[in-house]
Amino acid sequence: MNIRYEKDGSVGILTLDRPERLNAMSDAMWDALLGFINDIAADDEVRAVVLKGEGRAFCSGGDVGNMAKSDIVSGRARSQRRHRTIIALYNLDKPVIAATRGPVYGIGNALALACDLVVASDTTKFSMAFKKVGVVPDGGAVFFLVQRLGMAQAKELVYTARPVDANEAKSLGLVSRVVPDAELESAALALARECAESATYALALAKKMFQSMAVPTLEQLCEMETLASGIVRLTHDHKEGVAAFREKRPPRFLGK
Repeated sequence: MNIRYEKDGSVGILTLDRPERLNAMSDAMWDALLGFINDIAADDEVRAVVLKGEGRAFCSGGDVGNMAKSDIVSGRARSQRRHRTIIALYNLDKPVIAATRGPVYGIGNALALACDLVVASDTTKFSMAFKKVGVVPDGGAVFFLVQRLGMAQAKELVYTARPVDANEAKSLGLVSRVVPDAELESAALALARECAESATYALALAKKMFQSMAVPTLEQLCEMETLASGIVRLTHDHKEGVAAFREKRPPRFLGK
């Protein structure tokens, strides 16, 4: 299922474990991740969480190979599967630390930014790469970007899909800390332990207070995404984007 879960004392560690595909998220991975998040929510011994990727990437995005296989009904179901997992991660009433390195592309951004804090290796590269396969941002990415950056900067990153390195990401406010790559796991675990050893009930309530400031809510934005995704997957540009990705060539978009 390509998701690992282990405990280190009071810290739960979730690992995206598909390094041969740079941890691109399959449907089965979304389901497995949701199951582990629910287990963590019910486990009082786990007081903080680290989410990381195996190998040289955090997450390169969704599984593009399966995108063109969806019709409007199955595509809606797949969007809702992703949203359930992202929402559960965002609403987890324990501090969640993302440990990122290498590519954080497409919906990988949503996974990282759904966490409370992001510790980034100096190899991290963020890219809102959705437009490259002709789809709208997914997984609440627009919600998280606007919350962290504001509307204008969020639009610039989505419209250009340009890479953002770790240091720029910190200056923008996407990440909390940047560390040398060799220190990533230890730095993220140390931060998680610091949170776990504090008054986590108070932190859970503070998290709800922060979330109450967001209008519209993540749930409302995800429903809008689902509707938009169903439409965009019927377009020429999406089909062309997927074909170009598979054939390793530049896409020829027509704007329809």
